[in-house]
Amino acid sequence: MHPPPPAADAMDFSQNSLFGYMEDLQELTIIERPVRRSLKTPEEIERLTVDEDLSDIERAVYLLSAGQDIQGTSVIANLPFLMRQNPAETLRRVLPKVREVLPVAGVEMQLTAAVSFLTILQEESVSVHTYAHSFLQVILLHLEHRDAGVSNAWLETLLSVIEVLPKETLRHEILNPLVSKAQLSQTVQSRLVSCKILGKMTNKFDAHTIKREILPLVKSLCQDVEYEVRSCMCRQLENIAQGIGTELTKSVVLPELIELSRDEGSSVRLAAFETLVNLLDVFDTDDRSQTILPLVKSFCEKSFKADESILISLSFHLGKLCHGLYGIFTPDQHLRFLEFYKKLCTLGLQQENGHNENQIPPQILEQEKKYISVRKNCAYNFPAMIVFVDPKNFHMELYSTFFCLCHDPEVPVRYTIAICFYEVSKLLNSGVYLIHKELITLLQDESLEVLDALIDHLPEILELMSTGGESSVQENKLSSLPDLIPALTAAEQRAAASLKWRTHEKLLQKYACLPHIISSDQIYYRFLQRMFTIVMTNNVLPVQKAASRTLCIFLRYNRKQEQRHEVIQKLIEQLGQGKSYWNRLRFLDTCEFIIEIFSKSFFCKYFFLPAIELTHDPVANVRMKLCYLLPKVKSTLKIPADKHLLQQLEMCVRKLLCQEKDKDVLAIVKRTVLELDRMEMSMDAFQKKFYEKDLLDQEKEREELLLMEMEQLEKEKQQSDGRPMSEKNFEKKRRDTKTPTALPKSLPISVPGPSGTSTPSTSKEIKKSKLTRSQSFNNQAFHAKYGSLDKCASKSPTVGYTPSVSGLGKTSVVSLTDDSFRTRNASSAPTAFSPAPSLPGTSRGTSNSVDPKSSASKDTQPRKATLLCPFPRVSGDCAHGSFRSVVMVQLWEEI
Repeated sequence: MHPPPPAADAMDFSQNSLFGYMEDLQELTIIERPVRRSLKTPEEIERLTVDEDLSDIERAVYLLSAGQDIQGTSVIANLPFLMRQNPAETLRRVLPKVREVLPVAGVEMQLTAAVSFLTILQEESVSVHTYAHSFLQVILLHLEHRDAGVSNAWLETLLSVIEVLPKETLRHEILNPLVSKAQLSQTVQSRLVSCKILGKMTNKFDAHTIKREILPLVKSLCQDVEYEVRSCMCRQLENIAQGIGTELTKSVVLPELIELSRDEGSSVRLAAFETLVNLLDVFDTDDRSQTILPLVKSFCEKSFKADESILISLSFHLGKLCHGLYGIFTPDQHLRFLEFYKKLCTLGLQQENGHNENQIPPQILEQEKKYISVRKNCAYNFPAMIVFVDPKNFHMELYSTFFCLCHDPEVPVRYTIAICFYEVSKLLNSGVYLIHKELITLLQDESLEVLDALIDHLPEILELMSTGGESSVQENKLSSLPDLIPALTAAEQRAAASLKWRTHEKLLQKYACLPHIISSDQIYYRFLQRMFTIVMTNNVLPVQKAASRTLCIFLRYNRKQEQRHEVIQKLIEQLGQGKSYWNRLRFLDTCEFIIEIFSKSFFCKYFFLPAIELTHDPVANVRMKLCYLLPKVKSTLKIPADKHLLQQLEMCVRKLLCQEKDKDVLAIVKRTVLELDRMEMSMDAFQKKFYEKDLLDQEKEREELLLMEMEQLEKEKQQSDGRPMSEKNFEKKRRDTKTPTALPKSLPISVPGPSGTSTPSTSKEIKKSKLTRSQSFNNQAFHAKYGSLDKCASKSPTVGYTPSVSGLGKTSVVSLTDDSFRTRNASSAPTAFSPAPSLPGTSRGTSNSVDPKSSASKDTQPRKATLLCPFPRVSGDCAHGSFRSVVMVQLWEEI
């Protein structure tokens, strides 16, 4: 056999190749030479060295006096710390040096000083009087710095200082010098600074002072020869109007705004328009109809002929404008404004062509960007326009516009309308069915940004879609959204295929609302298996956890016992007993979610033993994660029913303590043991300490029993529909399914009316009785968001408990004490909830299956009975169910 030929990229150690490597190394040394030359010389290092024995104040003074610029900048950045540490010495020794350095300092040091001065003010390191005396003059001195960025930084600091300074200081230190700074003889920058200071100071003085000293300066600056100054002063008129009151605003500010709205400069007209819109609430109806409305009409008519930037501002404020002028529009004006809005929504779309972007002139590209901004602003204002036209007229007036915005070729427009989709749905209310197709369109959008914006309120949108409209809830749930499930699955697959895992995680979290929207079978076949696949195969931990939690919620509301057992078996075999340690870690995450979502009895029945078996896991990380979970696992136990499970838990912890070799795991085990010892066990009977938690767990358990009971009734209904069944047999089977086989003698049962000789009721009467109880339960339940658990009222447990026993045709009064109030006994659990033979699980009360007779003779405790009450009456807020209760009612009514 001949050896295989060497690979093309294998390393060649021939003489020629070695010379090539030498040349490459020489090139690398040439590249490194400039780096070596850039290092500091010993002389430079000596100049930058400071004596370590100097205090912070002395070091700061030395560096500001003899140091380099970077050292001085460091001292000024550290000035707030020095003020907190030693304010007196800092003001006496360091601040004078800062005043000396700043006039000749560079831009970086100036910006740092402005930020440090503002920080000292915000931290209140010194009193306002001391701050004004020490820092105010430095700030005022650098307001007119030649660099615009530095000037703006000092101006922002001054505007913050104005808010805390007393009136007298403002008058003498700022207002009096401002009179000369606002004159035409000063620079444009000085006059611009004066405009902003005037707008800030207006709220600090009374109306008389403003009228006498500030308004003359305002009028002068509004008439300035430079359009920049006029525009800046115009934008400050809103703040000035809020400070001088309504009367002075109408007599002084409004005339100035009218004049500025006719200015030759487009930026001035734009500033006047935006200020007028923001001040609409200040003016009365006469001013709006006689003065402002004509100006707005003129502005809108001229906007298409002017610069596109005016259109951008107009489209952004159009919603507020229509809302503020709503009461004074004539029908013709109303129609004109609506048509103007529709025109803006399609602006630029008519000019679309198939040319390549590289072939389009730059000015055309810039114009198209402005048109995109206009349409984006129109999408932002769409909810306001629905109010403007009235939601009843949406289909006739705005549906076509909404369709165009949802199908806009640009992502920013579709992104904005996706954000507004929930608001639109709320406004349409019963007419929300009109926008079903647009919801599907946005869910199928090619841009994940659009999808991310839509799913923020996806549960609320789907809830409105399923309950709104003219048809009933059940009809909506089955037929009104035929394309919803394919759109949701496609959206998830598109998010999974991308690198934006946060969008994928958010979408999976929102899917938890689906049990309230679509049927259990649809969830099982289209979503539940996909959640399991994500948990098994996805590489992003937050995505896996989101899928795991949503999977648990799907399992919680699944209506078929066979499907539930299949999912539980998969979770245990493929996650809890999986070959990959990563899957076993995800099983522990799933157990944590099950403890949160399900009742304690459900977890103990199916997941308790598979979880604690992981104490023998060969991977240390799995054992470590289990140790963190053990306190929650223990919290699911109740004594004495779960005594055998508690013993197994203690046995596993002892083995960990004795046999654990990993030091990190052993340390966590020791901490967990201390925490487990401090935990108080909950009892079968209600305790004041755990009363709310016990009531909440009881509510979960009853809803799980109700789910199984409804499944059994549905099976019986199918059997009765499939083959003839006499009324007596149907009634007998229903009673046998619903009532416990034996009730303890210690429980006094009072059944009104003859028991045993009652005439069998007809099938219609049975259904009517069920429906009546369903409606009574529905009246108690109020709707809440999915997944939220209502807190239970802290009341003493009721001694007299009056359930409606499902298997009896009439109401039974069962008197139970707190000791005997237990619904988690394995002997009385219904067969519908028992696991399949292949499922590992635990029974409540005994670890092995025991003959009922022998167990009864050995047990010293009186036997308890589980009453299957689909609609319990529990005192406190627990009776008013949250999302779970509403789902249960809907599932019950489907039967």
